[in-house]
Amino acid sequence: MLKAQETLLEIDLKALKHNVTYLKSITESTTKFMAVVKSYAYGNDAAEIAKFLETLDVDYFAVAYTYEGEQLRHAGVSTPVLVLHPQSVSFNLLIKHCLEPNLYSLKILNEFIATAETAGLTHYPVHLKFNTGLNRLGFSENDIPEILSILSRTEAIRVVSLFSHLGASEDLNEKEFTLNQIKAFKNCAEKLTPNLPYTPMLHMCNTSGIINYPEAHFDMVRSGIGMYGFGNSEEENRHFKPITTLKTVISQIHHIPAGQSVGYNRGHICDTPLITATLPLGHADGIGREYGNGKGFVAINGQKAPIVGNTCMDMIMVDITNIDCQEGDEVIVFGDFPTAEEFAATANTISYELLTGLSQRIKRSILR
Repeated sequence: MLKAQETLLEIDLKALKHNVTYLKSITESTTKFMAVVKSYAYGNDAAEIAKFLETLDVDYFAVAYTYEGEQLRHAGVSTPVLVLHPQSVSFNLLIKHCLEPNLYSLKILNEFIATAETAGLTHYPVHLKFNTGLNRLGFSENDIPEILSILSRTEAIRVVSLFSHLGASEDLNEKEFTLNQIKAFKNCAEKLTPNLPYTPMLHMCNTSGIINYPEAHFDMVRSGIGMYGFGNSEEENRHFKPITTLKTVISQIHHIPAGQSVGYNRGHICDTPLITATLPLGHADGIGREYGNGKGFVAINGQKAPIVGNTCMDMIMVDITNIDCQEGDEVIVFGDFPTAEEFAATANTISYELLTGLSQRIKRSILR
């Protein structure tokens, strides 16, 4: 690993391979694997991550928006890409780059078919999503007769998968809810599939679903946060290796007398003399204003250095009063310690939000 001389995000591809290998090991060899690389691969580097995952023979990628899929194609990624939340304005771009849309409502289904027919397409691959309780996107079971009617009138598209999304797969206190979701999805598939002239794939499990509900692995599973090194419990986390380490350096050290303040709006008033280190990252880098004033800490020489005062756009200040360090020393914002989960928890948020909020202005370093 590089010793940081500036703010740097290290991405460990060996850890990524470990996580994918583990997730594949707990599914059947015939179960396909969809790698979720939306939101810049959870704040990492979507192109680098996807190109590496292609060497691990993943079967599909998933992104949120068409533009993210376009970026993968420009990077040379050729594996099928599911666009989870396409908008009709982007359908022509989606088709241009051979991306596959999730069609989640009768309106979006009809609009995509119209676009595909105008383009003279036949059997273009699409995916149909069913809402089984998350109540976010998806057809209802009651839509199935109309879906079948629409499909019977066109050759422009071919449904390559039916899928749904678990809403509480990490919470075993909600097991009944999750089992009802699985049952509802099976009901939808059983009503739709026999009336098609082909058999689409079924997929439903996210990372915690893969671990907790093997009966719902179906034909394919999807993983996002697990690939990047996190489950949704301490038990799950034992199997994963975080792939991301955010490092920075100490720019300047200040000796502040009692009674003076630190940062904008005098966010921290020194009751006693304080020694602070100023670090070159801030809310423009993804370390938001919810941190500071006791929320969030970094590691300097293995010791906790709490963030003090209000987070600035490009800087944070940390308390190093009891830490032996000097200007230019490396700082671990999160990685092995603190982990992204530990860092996020201090501000009552989660690793997903912290990771996906990292600015692309942070320099990325790929460890192979």
